Amino acid sequence: MSDAALSLIVLGVTVVLFIINKLPVGLVAIGSALALYFLGLVQLDELTSGLGQSVIAFIAALFVISEGLEASGITAWLGSVLARVAGRTRTRVVAAIMVLAAALSPLITINGAAAALVPVSVAVARRAHLSPSRVLLPLAFAASAGSLLTLSGSPVNVIIDEAATEQTGSSIGYFGFSLIGVPLVVVTLLVIALVGDRLIPRRESQSLPEDFSRYQRDVVEHYELSGLATTGLRTFRLHVEPASTLVGKTVRAAITDDAIDTVAAQSERGRVLSSTHRLEPSDVLVVSGVGTAVETLAREADLTVEDTIGRRMSGQRDSLINRDNGICELVIPPRSSWIGRPAFGGMVRAEDGLLVLSVRRQNDDVSSRASTLQEGDALLVYGPWGALDALADDKDVLVVASSETVRRQTVPLGRSAPRAAVILVVTIALLASGAVPPVVAGLLGAGAMVLFRVLSSEQAYRAVPWATLVLIAALIPMSAAITSSGGAELIARPIVDLVSGHSAYLLLAMLFVLTAVLGQFISNVATALIVIPIALVAAADVGVDARTVLMVVCVAAAASLLTPIATPANMIVMNPGGYRFGDYWRLGIVLMVCWLIVTVTLVPVFWPING
Repeated sequence: MSDAALSLIVLGVTVVLFIINKLPVGLVAIGSALALYFLGLVQLDELTSGLGQSVIAFIAALFVISEGLEASGITAWLGSVLARVAGRTRTRVVAAIMVLAAALSPLITINGAAAALVPVSVAVARRAHLSPSRVLLPLAFAASAGSLLTLSGSPVNVIIDEAATEQTGSSIGYFGFSLIGVPLVVVTLLVIALVGDRLIPRRESQSLPEDFSRYQRDVVEHYELSGLATTGLRTFRLHVEPASTLVGKTVRAAITDDAIDTVAAQSERGRVLSSTHRLEPSDVLVVSGVGTAVETLAREADLTVEDTIGRRMSGQRDSLINRDNGICELVIPPRSSWIGRPAFGGMVRAEDGLLVLSVRRQNDDVSSRASTLQEGDALLVYGPWGALDALADDKDVLVVASSETVRRQTVPLGRSAPRAAVILVVTIALLASGAVPPVVAGLLGAGAMVLFRVLSSEQAYRAVPWATLVLIAALIPMSAAITSSGGAELIARPIVDLVSGHSAYLLLAMLFVLTAVLGQFISNVATALIVIPIALVAAADVGVDARTVLMVVCVAAAASLLTPIATPANMIVMNPGGYRFGDYWRLGIVLMVCWLIVTVTLVPVFWPING
């Protein structure tokens, strides 16, 4: 059996396994690469060549930059802008969501835009009394179109640009993709505006993403913190000064005012003190009482007052959640090492400096007395975001709502936002100017996100889609084998014979259909890597410029419009929208036909058929 036939057999098995989707795509891709090696179709250096490709590092860098924009609150700010301008009519809401998705995807990739905008889109839809299913499918399709606006919009764009540079010596350019991307975004908006209402299904979802826009208000009500303001009782931390009259008194005997109750006492380092401990300078008394009585005691006994629980229950909205600090709900699970530890409202944890605002046990508030934690207790803690984030890694406590998720939805434009914005602008300038290779610009931007503390190194590492990188690296040998073995020629030959004597536009249309159909069942990255060698061979035989067919493949790979598995963005909106597998194609097929017409018409205008 010829090498060409063997390469196509491996390709066919790989595609079938992708479609069946019973094995991880990365494992399938690695298996195909190993099969090519054992069949003698690639050498050892070719087998591992994908790992050394600059495209791998570039794609990883883009995802780190995307994570920096989200972590800094820039995407949350954009969401808040969306909520203000969307209004309450369906047309206006859908249009606003689509425009923002199309604008965001070229900056943080299609999948990043979908993930960032789903929660805020659901909230906006609810406020407009619309089913989320009416807005989430347009969001995903607009993000697909928007991914064609810049080089960084999709990993496929990066792969296409690399192929164009290799074949012609000329890059597409960072904004070069927008020549076809802008018309496609406009067409997508118009089609959905005209026929979307009839073609988008009305579904109800049982798994809507949490909306944290009311999180602070809900927490205050649940833990009954607002009641402190109405009753007048509040919790205070009284810092004992060197000249205080309480120095030398026991904790039990320090407070004699009947209007003030002593909750507990702590040392400067946070250790809980016994009732018989004699107070020393820098010790802290946690008391509960009426504010006027506590202020009088502090003045007479030379104490410094620190307000804790109830500090903002006067109706203001700016203290519990802000750029620096936030709140987090915790539950004590069975066998937790926290069981038996002291806890009370107003306590500062010695381990991390977090302030305990409230402790609830079996739905009763036990904050006003010192006690030890039990299984099932719920705590509300307040403090710096970094300390709250660290709780997610503590196996002895259950975090009710991720502090990172809460922060990203409720704190637009955090302190790192200006740095993230500058890094983004500089990275785009480097990419657009060509002053340095794209991979260098991307790595500089990603490194700057960590260097200037927009992201921690751990966050940067988590942001990288390792499965996607493995998929790309493992399929690069497949593309090489199909080309070198003559497999691409075997597939391209019938296409060339069919279009022979006809317009080159027919070749472009056939390549679009081939890529788009394949891309509905396997990832667009895998599709592009499979079709590129076939398209280049066909283009060379027919006499069509390489950049022309590559851009057609690029657009067709982005046309992930018929199935939920065509792209992660479609999967992201599936459950929140309550969609079924067959809900995508009705609107998707209309859009795909329009994309085909626009692509075949305009691509040759911007990238001429004859070069």
